[in-house]
Amino acid sequence: MSMAKKDFYEILGIARNASEQEIKAAYRKLALKHHPDRNPGNKEAEEKFKEAAEAYEILSNKEKRARYDQFGHAGPQMGGFEGQEMSMDDIFRNFGDIFEGFGDIFGFSQKKRTAGPTPRHGHDRQLSVTITLRQAYEGTKKDAEYSRLAHCPTCGGTGMKENTKIESCKKCHGAGQIQHQQGFFIYSQTCSSCGGNGYTIPHPCSDCKGNSRKQVYEKFTVKIPAGIYDGAELRITSKGDDGIYGGQPGSLFINISVTADKHFKRVEDDLICTLLLTYPQLVFGAQVEVEAIDGTKETIKIPKGCPSNNRLTIPEKGFVRLKGHGRGNWIIITQCDIPQKLSKEAKDELKKYAELIGPNVEEQRDSISSFFKKFLG
Repeated sequence: MSMAKKDFYEILGIARNASEQEIKAAYRKLALKHHPDRNPGNKEAEEKFKEAAEAYEILSNKEKRARYDQFGHAGPQMGGFEGQEMSMDDIFRNFGDIFEGFGDIFGFSQKKRTAGPTPRHGHDRQLSVTITLRQAYEGTKKDAEYSRLAHCPTCGGTGMKENTKIESCKKCHGAGQIQHQQGFFIYSQTCSSCGGNGYTIPHPCSDCKGNSRKQVYEKFTVKIPAGIYDGAELRITSKGDDGIYGGQPGSLFINISVTADKHFKRVEDDLICTLLLTYPQLVFGAQVEVEAIDGTKETIKIPKGCPSNNRLTIPEKGFVRLKGHGRGNWIIITQCDIPQKLSKEAKDELKKYAELIGPNVEEQRDSISSFFKKFLG
């Protein structure tokens, strides 16, 4: 019967809420303590060295750590080394940066680096696009232009001339570092010949000079969905910089800015506007045709005795809900139109009305209807 696996947090001697820095520091301490070069022939130290590496491999990865916290060792496969026998080459290849600056002080052996350029993920790119509120309401397409790094078309991203190969660095013999000894201490420096890569490209591509990528200028049309909001960010995968030496490409992030509209505004997923009405329309009610932001027309009913700043709602005529279903509402806020100029006849009639209702607002309610019947004939 196999023994139960030891808790990863216990292995590293850290709390379950330990930060990334604390996890790395704890692993570094244990790795240096149990390193095979400090414990030659000690199988127990070697096992503890591998045990610490496995714990670090899981806990240093956010997704794997979350799965481990939820399911433990009995949970679903977490990838990486779990369930496999780790070799020393695995550990040094994946976590070699842990020992940089410290390992060689104790005389740790140099491990050869991967024989060739290491593929690296390309950087993400950012782009800003400005649209109108109507375009945000309806959805639109926009032409985008930007520069990015793409695989060199001449060498196909290898960085080398055709039919040539990389070579192990002759100065450091593929280690990427040169060891020096001063008395009892041994220390290392990055190899100046290969820049720490452990290899050289004797015949670099004449087009990209061995960099594997070149800057290109691209134009394309991006589809902006209806309902997009100001400050939203669209992600287009594989449209960032291509990876180095065949690495995965980055993404293009498009930041959306929506300009203000003269007549409409957005509140969450609702479309808001104001509607100017005459005083008689507010008092007696009316049928009014209004134009939406997309140019379509709607006939709405103004109720009798409608106050100013009343909110009339047309359902499902607002913005498309990007996080959910359906649409918001179109909300129309009534406002009384106060004329700046009146004819003499209108002024005289208005004065008669003012005398009729008096200065008390409460008295106005009983006399409005009778006045307008007389006023409008």
